[in-house]
Amino acid sequence: MAVAFTVLMAFGTAPTPLWPLYEARDHFGATTVTVAYASMVVGAAGAFLGLGHLSDRLGRRRIIVPALLVGILASVVLIVWRDLPGLIAGRVLNGVGLGLMASTATTYLHDLHHEVRPDRTGSVLPGVVATAANLGGLASGPLVAGAVAEWLPAPLITAQVIFTLAMAVCLALVLCTPETVDLELPAARPSRFVLRPGGRRAFGAAGALGAFAFAILGLISSLGASVLHGSLHTDSHLVVGLAAFLMFGSAAAAQLVLGRLPLPRLLTVGAVVFPVGLVLCAVALQHPALWLYLVAVSLSGAGSGLLFKGGVERAGAVAEPASRAGVLAMFFVVAYLGMGLPSVLFSIALRYFAVQNAMIGFATVLSCGAVVSVVVALRDRALGPGELPARSAHPS
Repeated sequence: MAVAFTVLMAFGTAPTPLWPLYEARDHFGATTVTVAYASMVVGAAGAFLGLGHLSDRLGRRRIIVPALLVGILASVVLIVWRDLPGLIAGRVLNGVGLGLMASTATTYLHDLHHEVRPDRTGSVLPGVVATAANLGGLASGPLVAGAVAEWLPAPLITAQVIFTLAMAVCLALVLCTPETVDLELPAARPSRFVLRPGGRRAFGAAGALGAFAFAILGLISSLGASVLHGSLHTDSHLVVGLAAFLMFGSAAAAQLVLGRLPLPRLLTVGAVVFPVGLVLCAVALQHPALWLYLVAVSLSGAGSGLLFKGGVERAGAVAEPASRAGVLAMFFVVAYLGMGLPSVLFSIALRYFAVQNAMIGFATVLSCGAVVSVVVALRDRALGPGELPARSAHPS
């Protein structure tokens, strides 16, 4: 299950170093790149919103298998439909598969661990595996695609073939995993979005953390190649993939290394590291230096990972147990909108401002938004991670 989670997430970010090749093939510019990138976000948000809760009712595996099938279909569309409409359609399908996977896989991994180790209810292992699979996949996709673009022929086709085969193998693996939801119990139909009492403000803060954390990830994933080419004069597809790999990899590493910190300390560290990375991004563009840019995206990625983990913990803590998948799906909707919309706005800003000035504004808005979200999240002590309210829980 973890391997399938990793591969599908990698497929989502794989186009990062390939965007210049798509631009040359289909003759479009930076704004269209962000629209193509955001089309995946639209597909993911639709899957999160409309289908993300279904694994609580239909079973985890019955959602994961279609997620992989949709991913394979997306890859086939990108191979055979070689123009801009095909790219958009493939990315939307990619987003649908990714949304189905991300909204279910984390819960499924926890369920599978509980089936094997029912005595270890407080184990952090499922969360560590889910983090490594999620962000590790997002990190590895650009690196794999960058290497393909650098050294293999027909990279736009070759990369898709590689991921198609990988997802087919993962489909076979997932079909061998057990279902963890008892489909024979005549349980009440679970609500899609049910919070514990007093959880609305906490969930709002969690969603804001996810959105601001994902905004920089979306920007580097969509426009990183253009930034490196235009400001740092780097044409290497591998370097573009490396920058995205360092960003997502740092997010995963920060979560794995610091993930056991208490939530207040975790968010405080994130609220410091995240703006520092963004400021260095702006400096690296004002005074072009590739090494500084790579350090900057690594730091901003690490801060993003910590903020995102804090948001996930907060959202999960205020969810009613029977609606965990639905609440996390709504959290991911907000986070993925943060990944897509700011990138489109940034590309529009590039029509009127130099990339250096646009990055300064972008860094300022994201830094302020992240710090305010952390302050709100830390002030709301009604529910901490894993805590139950003192009074009986009823849907809010």
